[in-house]
Amino acid sequence: IACLLAGLERGEPYLYQTDPAGTHSRWRAQVIGGRNAKSLREFLEKQYADGLTEQKCVRLAVQALLEVVDSGAKTMEICVLRSGGVKEVLAESGVEAIVKEIEAEQEEKRAGTGGGDE
Repeated sequence: IACLLAGLERGEPYLYQTDPAGTHSRWRAQVIGGRNAKSLREFLEKQYADGLTEQKCVRLAVQALLEVVDSGAKTMEICVLRSGGVKEVLAESGVEAIVKEIEAEQEEKRAGTGGGDE
């Protein structure tokens, strides 16, 4: 079983992945499991940048999850790890608000590329 481990070292966040063979690697953003893991990893590699705010990181995680989850926030659980070891599991209503925001932006883009004169 693969596993992602997150934590803080000297105030800096870290993320490690372990795999069944016992190897481990450090990542800035990573996804494991599922049939779309490779495409989601590529999405994160393209979209993640050092210095993103917490809000933008959470949004990026939700965007990635929306690629593989059908029922929106109901099947998502987002946990934010902050300095001092403080963990916060985001409320479903907060995740749902982010989902709606992303879906609205996607709908605007689709409407904008409809090709008709307005």
